[in-house]
Amino acid sequence: MNSISVLGARLGHVVRKMTTPQPLVLCGPSGAGKSTLMKKLTDEFVNNFGFSVSHTTRQPRAGEEHGVHYFFVTRQEMQEAIGNGEFIEHAEYSGNLYGTSKKAVQDVLSKGKICILDIDMQGVIQVKNTDLQAQCVFIRPPSIEDLKKRLLARGTETEESLARRLSVAEKEMEYGTLKGNFDLVVVNDEVDQAYQELRAFMLPAIQLQNSN
Repeated sequence: MNSISVLGARLGHVVRKMTTPQPLVLCGPSGAGKSTLMKKLTDEFVNNFGFSVSHTTRQPRAGEEHGVHYFFVTRQEMQEAIGNGEFIEHAEYSGNLYGTSKKAVQDVLSKGKICILDIDMQGVIQVKNTDLQAQCVFIRPPSIEDLKKRLLARGTETEESLARRLSVAEKEMEYGTLKGNFDLVVVNDEVDQAYQELRAFMLPAIQLQNSN
């Protein structure tokens, strides 16, 4: 291959890299309001975002479909795939493995959509060690006390589960506010204001995507 061909190949790689939407990683404690902000974003920009389908080793629940809600696989299958480097992030909860495969993200990106990943702190740490080049946003409540009130208002927490969630939230908020860990930190005190911050952050990527 001559020097012109090499230069052309490199330029082609750069152009593809620039025109491929960057995934959006959303992280934050349970009760911080990630789902609400995510829904507002995808409702307003319905054609711009897509969600990757995660893998899990747990059994399907009533109404769940393979390939729609999750890819339901065996522990052996998932462990082998993780060992082969096929996952960008994975974790274990309540004895079951969960994770996001590289292919699941690429399937969304190949459609020209911004792939949203709603993952926890451990997932973010793993994603930052890949070449995914995601935009990472941390959604946090104003304080732990405010988060406790929100979780209690749900009426779904036991004393034990509440204490566990708050303990995890403290660690997440400590990590989330360290400089350099996230591209944007949104304090979700008032939903509409928090959404405007998230929207303003994502608007350049959305406009670039729409221009392609």
